[in-house]
Amino acid sequence: MDIRNLNDFAFKQKKYIPVVPKASGTPTVYIEGYPFEDDEPMAATGFHGLQINIFSDQISRYFAVDEHIHIGVDNFIYYREGDITKFVAPDIYVVFGVDKYPLRRSFYTWSEGAVPGAVFEFLSDSTANQDRHEKVRVYLIDMGVQEYFIHQPEMAKPAEFCGWRRDASGDIVEIVPDARGGLFSEALNLWLRWEEDETTHVRLLRPYLPDGTPITTSMEEEHLRKAAEARAAEEAERRRELEVELARLRAQIANTQNESR
Repeated sequence: MDIRNLNDFAFKQKKYIPVVPKASGTPTVYIEGYPFEDDEPMAATGFHGLQINIFSDQISRYFAVDEHIHIGVDNFIYYREGDITKFVAPDIYVVFGVDKYPLRRSFYTWSEGAVPGAVFEFLSDSTANQDRHEKVRVYLIDMGVQEYFIHQPEMAKPAEFCGWRRDASGDIVEIVPDARGGLFSEALNLWLRWEEDETTHVRLLRPYLPDGTPITTSMEEEHLRKAAEARAAEEAERRRELEVELARLRAQIANTQNESR
């Protein structure tokens, strides 16, 4: 990854982040009577845990510049007031138009006045069939989510990355991949592509700006920062050496001129 491609990232960030009107509701941490936890672990496997952590870190840092974009990770979304059975717990979701903070125990769509623009589920053996079929309608029709994506992070299993959205007529349509298998999220205004990490054996889903600029992980950003600092230090040292050499040459010329008088 070349830091030169990221020098104007802040400008692109402001250019590409969707502008959405403020939602009509109120940020709500908790509503009495709606459970906010169960006995299920946050991540089904280590593969899922790493994928969730990295992807949520990337999009959270990317959307951090807008205080009205909320990122949720594995907490309940209740989508029908008065019915505690109407809830889902997606791995990651993004809601536009609502306050980023405070953090919520659960997200209540009627109270916030908004639903997620994009939802992500990372496939596990116990939920894969539901993620592929039932949840497509739950998210897109019952909840009114704009886009829904599923991804298989475990490299030992066949690659599977799919997405759906609602078209102008309200019908569910599958998002068509490009030649590289990437999907474009209109809700996020980002490309989504996966790559295989041979060290962790995780098939990582990653976001990219519309022009292909990668959104780095925290670790990658730190490496890029250190590399830039090292290059700056090397350039400063070269300038210092050049200045010393120029001073030596000037002194030598001056001595020669004095000797010739």
